[in-house]
Amino acid sequence: MKLLRYGPVGQEKPGLLDSSNTLRDLSGVLSDIEGAQLGDAALARLRAIDPATLPAVPGQPRIGPCVARVGKFICIGLNYADHAAESGAAIPTEPVIFNKWTSAICGPNDAVEIPRGSTKTDWEVELGVVIGKAAKYITEAQALEHVAGYCVVNDVSEREWQIERGGTWDKGKGFDTFGPIGPWLVTRDEVPDPQNLSMWLDVDGKRFQNGNTKTMIFTVAQIVAYVSQCMSLQPGDIISTGTPPGVGLGIKPHPVYLKAGQTMRLGIEGLGEQQQTTVNA
Repeated sequence: MKLLRYGPVGQEKPGLLDSSNTLRDLSGVLSDIEGAQLGDAALARLRAIDPATLPAVPGQPRIGPCVARVGKFICIGLNYADHAAESGAAIPTEPVIFNKWTSAICGPNDAVEIPRGSTKTDWEVELGVVIGKAAKYITEAQALEHVAGYCVVNDVSEREWQIERGGTWDKGKGFDTFGPIGPWLVTRDEVPDPQNLSMWLDVDGKRFQNGNTKTMIFTVAQIVAYVSQCMSLQPGDIISTGTPPGVGLGIKPHPVYLKAGQTMRLGIEGLGEQQQTTVNA
């Protein structure tokens, strides 16, 4: 299934995209797309509904973040060897964990704000993993059973705040609008191999990132199991799993960064596309 949320900011309704790409209203069936609705049993109940019996949504409503009330937005850094190289970083021997604040979450096509005074705002297309079943101290073999599905994430990053101003990466990763998610939460039954998904990102029509999840250093299963050793994972938590090469920071001889008025388009095979315009905060 392709689950989504649509409507004005703060007033989103749950929806489903059917096989003919018609948006169907799920608000008569459940209150929202959130943790309690993401377990296997709850998803099975949704899957049993004939989409044709659900009201079609007219027009072109705004698409909101594909998951509501996210508890934790966990990210994995330097998880593609070629991206680590372009960043001048050593290939990690264990997953690098940082966080985006949940206040960074926005819809997949909402404007992305360039922070005040920023000259180093960057882009990162990433595979997002949405947790469906609580996980604590689980094994790699168990990990995918705890995944509800997948989504596109743009891990927008302010490199000066991330790298040059002391402390952890979190400061540069968590500005408002730095976490577009969606357009859809695609349930895991539609993604039989999360380690073979092509992904890309354009800025103003120029292709900067063109990768595939098969080149991850740590797989989705390894990441979910590893993170569960550090913290419990709850339904609705999101893990963003790293970016392939082609970020602005890595462009030689001079990095390229975003400014207001530009357009980012990005997507992952089978998971849909995002498009954001950059604006000054």
